[in-house]
Amino acid sequence: MNSSSHIRGRNPATGETIAITVEDGVIAAIHAANGTSHDYVAPGLVDLQVNGFAGLDLNDGHLTPERVKTLADHMLSVGVTTFLPTLITAPEANIIRALTVIAEARRRFPFVAEMVPFVHVEGPSISPLDGPRGAHPAAHVRAPSLEEFERWQAASSGLVGLVTLAPEQPGAINYIAALVQRGVHVALGHTAASPKEIHEAAAAGASLSTHLGNGAAATLPRHSNFLWSQLANDRLTATFIADGHHLPADTFKAMIRAKGFERAILVSDVVALAGMPPGLYEQPVGGSVEVTADGRVGIAGTPYLAGAGLPLCANVAIAVQMAGLTLSEGLRLATENPGRIVGGRGRLVIGVQANLMQFSWHEGQRRLEVSAVWLRGKKVFSR
Repeated sequence: MNSSSHIRGRNPATGETIAITVEDGVIAAIHAANGTSHDYVAPGLVDLQVNGFAGLDLNDGHLTPERVKTLADHMLSVGVTTFLPTLITAPEANIIRALTVIAEARRRFPFVAEMVPFVHVEGPSISPLDGPRGAHPAAHVRAPSLEEFERWQAASSGLVGLVTLAPEQPGAINYIAALVQRGVHVALGHTAASPKEIHEAAAAGASLSTHLGNGAAATLPRHSNFLWSQLANDRLTATFIADGHHLPADTFKAMIRAKGFERAILVSDVVALAGMPPGLYEQPVGGSVEVTADGRVGIAGTPYLAGAGLPLCANVAIAVQMAGLTLSEGLRLATENPGRIVGGRGRLVIGVQANLMQFSWHEGQRRLEVSAVWLRGKKVFSR
């Protein structure tokens, strides 16, 4: 049975009102419309790195299919229509259990299956060193094992589609090539690698840099270091956390320019305390953690971050400010560019799935205010 609907809003690139015709969940037509609209309309956001949100933690050992469903609902409320649940360094049994639960959530809840194309495993083969390891538990950092990876896939019906690792780990280059041969994306991150190791990893098939500029030592050689190497290597697309806390504005702007707009992606890297009211929270990792009104999540009384606290809709607006981007450019970093990693999502063109959002925004505002979201043309969130 053919179902048809129409969605109106301002085109972020031109400011003009457009009407989108949706038929059977697919964009069938886009044309200029009469009248004015307060809200913009754009593809839903694509977030490649989500650890948790609003008190829900994918890595706390208490994950259930219902909690995955609730997390997906929260993502819709901030304009995200595609996201990669992200599992960090942990014992193999914990990773397998979380993968099994996420796979079950996809089976039980069709909209979760629509939103979650695959899972991002960040670790466990990262740098064991303080600094580049970040908040990942040192006790569970280990060398890559193709046998372990195959057990992940067997437990989850092949759900792992992105793996972040440090290329200096023993056997990492062969591991990268093996994963790429299996159709899995490989990202470099939480690393202290030499430039040579970065370039070898890219030549083996690594195609992404995870939250470039973070998960790194506080001081580095000024010329020969893994940041310059990743910025310079055209095989690598870099993801950035543009929340105003993880990267200073000058750093972010320079990195975007160096990497090139086509090879840049925004991720939120949100943790469980993201979206929570300001205050102090006792956490298993980090102890006393403070959430501030501006979305910073940090270890109380210190300058150290304890995760990311702002959703992707805020990262887009802050990126626009920090790098002097247009709204359309900022959106592209969180829609079309990451969409290439997940099968070509995040585009407002005829013939693609109608995963869309409406939002309001004005220059200087540090968040896109999402008012409505559609999955396959069905309205699934409205404020």
